Amino acid sequence: MTVAFSETEERQELRRQVAKLAGKYGREWFTQKARAGEKTTELWLEIGKNGYLGINIPEQYGGGGGGIGDIAAVCEELAAQGCPLLLMVVSPAICGTIITRYGTEEQKQRWLPGICDGTGTMAFAITEPDAGTNTHNITTTARRDGDGWVLNGRKIYISGVDEADNVLVVARTEDAKTGKLKPCLFVVPTDAEGFEARSIPMEIVSPELQFQVFIDDVRLPADALVGDEDGGLVQLFAGLNPERIMAASFSTGLARFALDKAATYAKERVVFKDAIGSHQAVAHPLAQSHIEIEMARLMTQKAAALYDAGDDMGAGEAANMAKYAAAEAACDAADRAVQTHGGNGITQEYGMAGLLVATRAGRIAPVSREMILNFVAMHSLGLPKSY
Repeated sequence: MTVAFSETEERQELRRQVAKLAGKYGREWFTQKARAGEKTTELWLEIGKNGYLGINIPEQYGGGGGGIGDIAAVCEELAAQGCPLLLMVVSPAICGTIITRYGTEEQKQRWLPGICDGTGTMAFAITEPDAGTNTHNITTTARRDGDGWVLNGRKIYISGVDEADNVLVVARTEDAKTGKLKPCLFVVPTDAEGFEARSIPMEIVSPELQFQVFIDDVRLPADALVGDEDGGLVQLFAGLNPERIMAASFSTGLARFALDKAATYAKERVVFKDAIGSHQAVAHPLAQSHIEIEMARLMTQKAAALYDAGDDMGAGEAANMAKYAAAEAACDAADRAVQTHGGNGITQEYGMAGLLVATRAGRIAPVSREMILNFVAMHSLGLPKSY
């Protein structure tokens, strides 16, 4: 039976199957790959082969015909098994959604099947060194050159460029009437002449690397432009609401993994005659995390449902709140998991300490918690704009 606040049996079965698949790999395999500088391609391709990677993309392009709620469930269950895949947020959810909604038929046929089966992963480049959170200050520009385009600019903290065939780049074109710059989206091959990516050393233990990208006179054909040149922010935000929903699922999955490990340890570790989980100083923080995680998951499901129903404004508010709540829950869960393990919590053997950095990133990206609070203050409460 399905009630108002539970997922459909189909979605629940999807979660079970993804958890089963990811469980074959597990956290130890994932961290070994990361520390060895290797990729998790085997897992990525198996997710694609089973139809989970492009589950939100229409069936005629190799997808599953589902919604953001489905791909978010896949993302969460992978993370809950200790295998968080950041490129799931980027390739199928952001790039796949934007191309599905605004791409031409030829563009959909060209790029979506590879996104679905994992053989044509696409990265997403919006953040710039001098713009940060202020997307309006992006300086990467595209100018017309005959029938095509020429791109110039810089991007930073771009995930998985080394694993992607293409990057969906947010650039700006000049309005012929006003002279003002307006945002546009271009698909740029990672092997294009003038495109260079340099990895950024990070403290996060992850096989998915971060890059600074240099775009110097990269020439693109006319059909590299995705959507209407005059579409502006509407097209961009078609991908940013799914990004926040996926980030929330990424965080709740990591939080569930941390809490599960902590609860298991608290049941088994005996000090002063009894298992440490029998002491409220240990039990209560873990119970609190369980409550916080479930609340964040519920808000994430609401955001996905609103988005899939076509309510972009409602989804925007819910997606921001879900991302905020999930990141906070994940950070607290990881911290409590480390504390529960005591000294074992900061060893590589138990694998808890690395979660502190991994979950902390959720408070910063893809949008900072402070900007979410600004959004809620302004749009939900009607307070004056502060930025």
